[in-house]
Amino acid sequence: MVTPTVGTEFPEANLVEMLNAPNSDELLRDLAITISRRGVVFFRGQNNMTNDLQKTLIQRMGELVGKPKESTLHIHPVLNPQRALGGDDLHISTINSKQRIMAQGKSVPRDLGNARQALESWHSDIQSEQVPSDYTCLRLVELPSVGGDTLWASGYEVYDRISEPMRKLLEGKTANYTAPFFEKIIKMKNLQVYTDARGHPENVGNPLKAVHPVIRTNPVTGWKSVFSIGAYPGSINGLTPPESEMILNWLMDMVLRNHDLQCRFRWQGPNDMAIWDNRSMVHNATMDYDEFGDRFGYRVCGIGEKPYFDPNSKSMREGLAEEAKEESS
Repeated sequence: MVTPTVGTEFPEANLVEMLNAPNSDELLRDLAITISRRGVVFFRGQNNMTNDLQKTLIQRMGELVGKPKESTLHIHPVLNPQRALGGDDLHISTINSKQRIMAQGKSVPRDLGNARQALESWHSDIQSEQVPSDYTCLRLVELPSVGGDTLWASGYEVYDRISEPMRKLLEGKTANYTAPFFEKIIKMKNLQVYTDARGHPENVGNPLKAVHPVIRTNPVTGWKSVFSIGAYPGSINGLTPPESEMILNWLMDMVLRNHDLQCRFRWQGPNDMAIWDNRSMVHNATMDYDEFGDRFGYRVCGIGEKPYFDPNSKSMREGLAEEAKEESS
């Protein structure tokens, strides 16, 4: 475990060996379930991993825990090969510090400060799609000498820390998820939105916007999670604009004020990997390394199911308590 509530590291495991094992389906299904329960898992030094194997890994994990047959791998609407340094594979998003500087402007020395706040970068991947992500896998191959850590926070834990009256208010509510930050990059760099199917027949066209539950049920665990956290949710339907803004800020504040529902991963060497469940986690890269070298890697994002809320689903703590009771009986 990385923390009691979030994250598990497998320092000796080799994912390629798992992919090629005779009981590969069993191993990958167990891995997917572990990721959905723990939120995120980490592997060190996966030096025999390739981009194609990374894509196979994410697709097979999703299939083995029951994702719809129409769901494949995401094609990013903007962060794809049309960008400079974007690679040549539509299903691979390159994570590239040079691209970030090209998109956002010249790097600013840390001692001069930066008006952009780190809280703006918390997100769950591609929430503005009609059918968003299940699992994402990130493999970094080039690292700065210091900095560039990634943080994850648990939507399960946020839900568990909300009072019963507030749960009742939010359960069944939907929110509008948009991507204004991508629209800004599109205009700045004269890019085009990829409008063909992006990993699912419903993920087409432009603008990038969707309506999803505020509280969603993770189909793998059956646990409730707060989904409306971070950069994508813009407003909650059925509330006044001030009410909506207040609640979305409060949910984000839950992540910021409770470090014990977060975990932080320090990338130590080339081909370290992280795999997480976007249905119940948000994450944030730490942009503190511009003076200390480049940060480069490959991201594969799977497509899952259309988000839903099951009123009969349980919170994580309720689910774990029931499991403990069954084990002791």
